[in-house]
Amino acid sequence: MKIICIGLNYRKHAMEMGRPVPGEPVVFLKPDSSLLKKNKPFFLPGFSRMIQYEAEIVLKICRLGKSIPAKYAGRYYDELTVGIDITARDIQNRNSEAGLPWELSKCFDGAAPLGRFIPVSSLPDLKSIDFRLEINGIIVQQGNTSDMIFSFDQIIEYVSNFFTLKTGDLIFTGTPPGVGPLNKNDNLVAFIGDDPLLDFMVK
Repeated sequence: MKIICIGLNYRKHAMEMGRPVPGEPVVFLKPDSSLLKKNKPFFLPGFSRMIQYEAEIVLKICRLGKSIPAKYAGRYYDELTVGIDITARDIQNRNSEAGLPWELSKCFDGAAPLGRFIPVSSLPDLKSIDFRLEINGIIVQQGNTSDMIFSFDQIIEYVSNFFTLKTGDLIFTGTPPGVGPLNKNDNLVAFIGDDPLLDFMVK
């Protein structure tokens, strides 16, 4: 299975990162070893001093597809959740300045905590999904899918031109503004609406 991630997909997040708003989706991949499921704890790695959270809506692909037009993209995902794209920001900044890839900053073990999936059919409007991340009971990120630069269906149309999508593949669709540091003993709880889908500790 593949974990496809979309970077800089909210204008205000691109602004807080000091990057231009992209004209097409910014795509990178994570390995399946980065998945963190069942609310298991995340252990801070020793290779970075700037580990940060990025809460995102995550789609689960439900059927095989290639070169999928946006108007049919909704047929290819039937569940979604909230996940965290954990990032070693110091490594990302250093590699970005040198024109190097992001993988070392995004793809390490445990860097993709994943919440409980819910049916797409349980949500009234996929173009207006409220989601948020709380750390130690304080809201640190709050987003709505209406603010995405590229919608779910546009993302699927774009990435399926490059990758055959397979059942079980995941797509992290981008983070809103408000990213920040993770610290030992932090408790992260991520919500869609008022439904807590992800709840884990930092060790």
